[in-house]
Amino acid sequence: MISYRKIQIKGENSPLNGLWYARPVISDTLDTAALAKHMSKHNTPFSPGVIKGVLTDMIACIKELILDGKNVKLDDLAIFSVGIVSDHGAESAEAFKVSEHVKGLKLRARATGELSNAQINLEGQLREATPYSVGGSGGSTPGGSEEEEDGGGGALG
Repeated sequence: MISYRKIQIKGENSPLNGLWYARPVISDTLDTAALAKHMSKHNTPFSPGVIKGVLTDMIACIKELILDGKNVKLDDLAIFSVGIVSDHGAESAEAFKVSEHVKGLKLRARATGELSNAQINLEGQLREATPYSVGGSGGSTPGGSEEEEDGGGGALG
């Protein structure tokens, strides 16, 4: 179940000013050790330490490969690659200079296979995390918990 909060866009110059949108509420972030511990509970003979070692090596290899210009696909999860962030374009190929026209590099991850965006829309369930006062304040009421209000749930699609 994916919890969400309603947020209102504010900004006089924004064409979205005053409109409300859903934003996901992230309850926790698991590091490599926590992921290894979670994985070890799924009927495996491997200890959290062994799993963490394999994951740590995998992470190092993925970094090495994408910095070598390769994509790395983890089936049914994502394709990891490097992206180039452009500052602005050059008038011609001859005028292009990395120092002037490239702002930096970024890590990209694109969903693939069983974790495609279409599949997430079919299987994802939403639930409102926090009740909101939709009256006089024009904004959201902070706080609350996931159990306070059910926003309807159901698959997206």
